[in-house]
Parts: sequence; structure tokens; C-alpha cells
Amino acid sequence: MQLHIDDTFSKELPADPITAHTRRQVFKACYSLVKPRIPSQPQVIHVSELYKELGLSETDISSEAFKATFSGAKVLEGTTPYAMCYGGHQFGHWAGQLGDGRAINLMEVLHQDQRWALQLKGAGETPYSRSADGLAVLRSSIREHLCSEAMYHLGVPTTRSLSLCLSGDQVWRDMMYDGNAAYEPGAIVCRAAPSFIRFGNFQILASRGDKETLTQLVDYTIKYLYPEIDIDSPSRFSTLLKAVSEKTLDMIVHWQRVGFVHGVMNTDNMSILGLTIDYGPYGWLEGYEHGWTPNTTDRQNKRYRYGHQPAIALWNLNQLANALYLLQPEATPFQEILKNFQATYLKKYYEMMSQKLGLVQHKDVDRDFINQLEKNLELVETDMTIFFRELSKILPSDTSKVTINKISLAFYDQSKLDDTASTLWQEWFDAYLKKLNADNQDQRTRQTAMHKVNPKYVLRNYMAQLAIDAAEKGNYNLIDELYQLLKNPYAEQPDMEKWYAKRPEWARTKVGCSMLSCSS
Repeated sequence: MQLHIDDTFSKELPADPITAHTRRQVFKACYSLVKPRIPSQPQVIHVSELYKELGLSETDISSEAFKATFSGAKVLEGTTPYAMCYGGHQFGHWAGQLGDGRAINLMEVLHQDQRWALQLKGAGETPYSRSADGLAVLRSSIREHLCSEAMYHLGVPTTRSLSLCLSGDQVWRDMMYDGNAAYEPGAIVCRAAPSFIRFGNFQILASRGDKETLTQLVDYTIKYLYPEIDIDSPSRFSTLLKAVSEKTLDMIVHWQRVGFVHGVMNTDNMSILGLTIDYGPYGWLEGYEHGWTPNTTDRQNKRYRYGHQPAIALWNLNQLANALYLLQPEATPFQEILKNFQATYLKKYYEMMSQKLGLVQHKDVDRDFINQLEKNLELVETDMTIFFRELSKILPSDTSKVTINKISLAFYDQSKLDDTASTLWQEWFDAYLKKLNADNQDQRTRQTAMHKVNPKYVLRNYMAQLAIDAAEKGNYNLIDELYQLLKNPYAEQPDMEKWYAKRPEWARTKVGCSMLSCSS
């Protein structure tokens, strides 16, 4: 197995001089050297097509070397695994040093001018594990592996997943933090991204007043991730914030477009590249609801609910700005960038919603019209994915009553549409039909355009749970079936029609299908 190794983070940034895995505070360093825990009986149960982008072959991924490297059983010659040091705000409160508690960075690979940092999640303890064991269980690993790749194929900026391995070991977990802990099968995911640097990497250094290391980290980030920025400019720190804010904004618009809810948008879970990172208690909107969060820990305050994700992104960017301000103490440029985020987000959000509605011909986006749609979608439980997909079937010549029937598949219980709700829907559809007629757009062209932004298939929590249930019994076929399905989420795939369905009733309250904990 040949990989073009080109490590930069561990060679160009300062390391923790202590090499023991003991839990500790780490100062004036960006990472600590660690070694993965050797699993007792590793088994590769799924590999994504990302292997091709690393320059690997089918022979490589079926080799003993691949299994040993990406399960943590053996450190590849010439590499120095490490865990990153970072801090962060968790649920709005500064948590101090956090770091890679169960992630170990293996190496950086260069292939066809693309850099990939490869990282094992669940491969054992690091200095940042605090009181945890650094391990991961099969259920959470399946969810991360499948969702990383599903998001990529949806066109959402995301980290990727190369492989999913069983460790052969049992891991003690209290899944819902309710005192009912049990042993579960352990697993390791190999995550991939151009970089795993987070907002928190900058925050921890700024919180300690470590300007020297912070400057080194900023310059490294610009050199490898934002080379378009002038590294010699004294204003490069605010310029970096601007670039990060634009990428973060793009990511959030995509989340809202497909109905994805991250569930735990702490600043240590925010990528400096605007990538979706750390798939923990995430979820997909089943019934459209701005107030929904999949995270049990967030159940009371709903800080990270679907409709609040844009505001949280801005809040997190404020925290990054505070860290960078230490190196460029001029408030105005930072304030202008943050102020522009809100206005730009709203513009891009409404443009995206117009595309979902097939109204791209309109020069001026009708925000009131879209706001009313969002209110209507919450009148009775309405499946977001199915609603927007079925909407493409509506013809300009339809009547409002016909249109409601055409999207009826999206309603969980259409009988709950009372007179008031039905009237609001008819009024909205009357206005929608007028807009379609004003557009005078070819039906096939409009439908094709709508299908490009409205997926037919997403990784609903119940689908992932079915794969988990089967895998825990030793059957991994459903993992690959869902992987193959989600590689083409915008295609009709008639032979996969069974997955184009609302959440079944049995999944409404089932653990893993509705609310999830950070252990999930």
C-alpha cells in the first residue's frame, strides 16, 4: 500500500514536549504526539470510494496493511500520529482546553494536488481525553461514516469518511446518560479532510495570551488552506476571518437547504474550512420544525435547533474574531465582517429557497411568500424532504386543491388539516401558481432544476438505526445498501423507492431515531 505522505501540521507547528498519554493541560503547542490503541481483532466492514482520491486501489483496501493502518493496529512507517490541542465554547460557555479526546491524526496524504489529513476516531486515549477512554462504539461510527459520505454527495461541505472498522473490543457506554450503561461493540472510523483545524485551535491559544503560537497557527492556516491571502499583510487576521465566514455561511445555507441539524454546534466543532465536522447527535428534519433539535443534552434550551443554526454560526464566528483580535486589535474590520454575515446569509437563504421552489426566474425574491410557506409547513406535521420533492410535480395549470393533493404524501396525517390550515395552504398555492405562470418556464426544465437542489433521499435517523441494528447482529449489508443509495441522492432510483418514505411510527420515539445523546 503506497501513499504519498506529506506531513506539514506536525512538522511546522510546535509540539507538546511531553510524550506520555497522561491527561494534562498543554501549553505553547498545537498538538501532542500519541499512538493509537492496538485493537484486539480489527475487521474492516466498509470502505468508501474516497480511497480512489487517496491514490489507493481495490487491492490496497483489501490488504492487511490497510486494515492495520486504518484500525490503529500499526503506525505507518515515516508518520507521527498526534492529537490536536484546542479549546471551545460548549453550549455558549467557555470550557477551556478540550482537544482531540478520541481522535488521532495519522498523516497527511497528497494525491493529484489534493491534500488529505487522515484521522482515526475511536482509536484510544490522548492527553485530551479527560476522564474518557478515547474509544467509539459501532452505532455512532456507522452514523458518522454514512452521514459524512451522504453529505458529500448532497453537495454539502463536509469532512469525509474513508473506512469503518470493528475493533474486536467491547466498550462501556451509557448511551442516554440515564444510568443504564452497557457494553457495546467498539469501532474506528477513518475521517478525512484537507484539515481538521477548528475555531477552538485558535481560541485556546488566544485565551492564554500565547501570541507567538497563535501567529504560527494563523500563518500555517493561510499558507496551506487560504493561500490567496497575503501572508505578509498586517491585516491578514481579519482577512482570514472574512474567508472563514464566507465558507461557514455557505455550509449553513446548505444545511438549511437539505434539512440537516448538526445538534452540537460548539466552537470546537466548527471547521476553519467551513466543513461539517463531528457527526454526533445530528438529525434530519422529518416533520418541518424550526424548533427541532436531535440532541438530548439540548432538549431544554434548544440552543442548536434547526432554525437557530445561522445565528449560532454567527455567534461562533464572533468567538473566532475575538481570538484573532489579539493579533490585530482593530475592532472595525472584524465588526464589519460579522455584520455582513447576517445580511449576506439572509440574501443567500432566500435565493436558495426560491431555487427549491423552482422560482429561479424571479429577479426579486419574495421573502414574505417564503416566510408564509415556512409557517404553513408547521401547521401540521409535514415531511420536509418529501414536500419539496413532490412540489416539482405541480403544473402551472393546476388548481390550489389539486396542488394540495399532489403534495399530500408529505403530510403525516392530512386529516389534521383543519379549515384554517387548509385555507392558508390554498391561499399559498394560489400565489405559487401565479408565480409559476408568471415565470412561464418549461415544466421539464423547472423540474430538473428543482431536482438538483431538492434531494429525494437523505440519511433519516431511522435508516441509520436499521443499519446499526443489523450490524450489531453481524450483518453489514445494509450499511453498503444505504451507502450506494446516498451516493445519488437526487436521482429517482426506482429500485430504492422504499427509502422514499416518511419516518415510520415505530421510529417516532425509538432511541436513535428521534433524540440522540452526545454518546450517539
